[in-house]
Amino acid sequence: MVEAVVSIGAGVIAGSTALVGFGVDSVIESASGGVLLWRLQESADHRAREAMASRLVGVTFLALAAWVTYEASEALWFREVPSVSYVGITIATLSVIIMPWLARQKRRVASSLGSRALESDSRQTSLCAYLSAILLAGLLLNSLLGWWWADSAAALIMVPIIGKEGVEALRGEHCDTC
Repeated sequence: MVEAVVSIGAGVIAGSTALVGFGVDSVIESASGGVLLWRLQESADHRAREAMASRLVGVTFLALAAWVTYEASEALWFREVPSVSYVGITIATLSVIIMPWLARQKRRVASSLGSRALESDSRQTSLCAYLSAILLAGLLLNSLLGWWWADSAAALIMVPIIGKEGVEALRGEHCDTC
């Protein structure tokens, strides 16, 4: 959640669609992790709760993909130049380093527990690492080379990944966490 709050705040300040989108994606993924814990509580309506949570996560990812597409396209069309965000660069760098390690740890625990849900959650963490790398590239290209459009391009590159997460969650394909 710290990653989400810092990313969204820094993205709003810098006018970075990619950074805000990354932060919102972090919120959704954190909520999905919360659902993983929620799902461990056995009850009569266990399957109904899983289905509802999966749909909610899926719709949220798809809404995020639509918003990022709109905002990034508008920024490109109107040549909106984002400010350099050193906070964003720092959070993206930390995420590129931490997320692969965290995904490996989740896979290790999932294997020892035999938990498909935690295995699925580890794949979402791996996707976060890819999004972090895309974000970092966009922020660095803007910062170092002055390529103002790199932020919007990075945001648009994230859209298919975010959208795929949404569709898979709606179908219940990977979202055992949901």
